[in-house]
Amino acid sequence: MTAETLQKVRILILDDHSLFREGLARLLEIDPEFVVVARCSSVDEALRALSGAAIDVVLLDFDLGLQRGTEFLLQSRKRGFQGKVLVVTAGLSDDDATQLIREGAAGIFLKHNPPALLSKSIRKVMTGQPWLEARYLSALLQGGSPRKIESAHFTDRERAVLRGVFEGLMNKEISDRLKISETSVKAALQQLFEKAGVRTRGQLVRVALERYSDELD
Repeated sequence: MTAETLQKVRILILDDHSLFREGLARLLEIDPEFVVVARCSSVDEALRALSGAAIDVVLLDFDLGLQRGTEFLLQSRKRGFQGKVLVVTAGLSDDDATQLIREGAAGIFLKHNPPALLSKSIRKVMTGQPWLEARYLSALLQGGSPRKIESAHFTDRERAVLRGVFEGLMNKEISDRLKISETSVKAALQQLFEKAGVRTRGQLVRVALERYSDELD
């Protein structure tokens, strides 16, 4: 086993409810792949923790009392945080969900989901893939920014592959759904990356939401 496979995912939990925060920390630390480095109740506390420890993933509640999760996203990026942010919330409006993704959140996870699914979502965002709840997918696809740029003119296949990426599907799952080869899926993804000017699936989701939502209707 290599040193890379032994490296644990370092997690910061930002949630203003202490019972949930502590319970989530204990739950995650059962998994040998995870270690909870910090447990924070406010944006300021979390930003201080980021400055003193290496963090791979932040599990971010949206409603932090007098603060909102978007404030953490903005402040952490200004300070150079390069890790993933997965929003773990009881619920969001469509507008809030769209804003969070545009501000750099790697995904949105609802608290009523089973614990095993949370572990899966953390692993997925760590690979650079988005995690989007199905209930928000339609709103995200329709919530185009008013700052439209010239259409990328996606092909029908590229649109279908992009929808699969939005749903968090792997290449094999997309190929099975569309009844095409994985090679064809990879080729369509490469075209999408080039047209959107991005290098990862997470970047593709954010750029598609901001610039090309009219291509996905």
